[in-house]
Amino acid sequence: MNIPRYIAIEGPIGVGKTSLARRLAETFNYDILLEKSEDNPFLDRFYQNPRQHALATQLFFLFQRTQQLQNIRQDDMFEPVRVADFLIEKDRIFAHQNLDKDEYTLYENVYRHLTIDAPEPDLVIYLQAPVDVLFDRIQTRGIESEQLIEKDYLLELIEAYTSFFHYYDKSTLLVVNSAEIDLVNNDHDYQQLVDHIQSIRKGSRHFYNPKPTLL
Repeated sequence: MNIPRYIAIEGPIGVGKTSLARRLAETFNYDILLEKSEDNPFLDRFYQNPRQHALATQLFFLFQRTQQLQNIRQDDMFEPVRVADFLIEKDRIFAHQNLDKDEYTLYENVYRHLTIDAPEPDLVIYLQAPVDVLFDRIQTRGIESEQLIEKDYLLELIEAYTSFFHYYDKSTLLVVNSAEIDLVNNDHDYQQLVDHIQSIRKGSRHFYNPKPTLL
């Protein structure tokens, strides 16, 4: 396929979405659309007390993400191409994990009204990694609020993402096993992925399971 005009990168916490998005944006000279977790005033409180702050945290992210995507919708066809470190549907994954039944019903009503015209990416890159790898990466990057994340929560997210992408068919999908490669600091690993992106066929599902570079 030709280089897609709109790429979304997804995967559980710690898998490297934002880092890869930044690098792809630089390589392809794309505009970049990033989640702004630091702008969510409820997030730190959620990690400290998930039950009490889940709904406020989730709704803030939903409003933030849909506004970003609506800005894309308002641009004309001559605007620059983009890479994003989120897919709007991921919001429902977290909502389902974090909200109780009544809260989720309320959330779903809001979600349906806000996302009706959300643009679909040309390519979704789904980064996978085992829970131990994710946990180590979260600990290494040292974001204070994330240090409260437990392995059981990460494992639930991995399972939820796996289930979601098993049925996902709205865009061309590239599933990448990132457990043993470094797409940020290793140029060879990264270039192999870029080459693979440019070789895949539009409208189908692809799996990329690279081996780590031997130094």
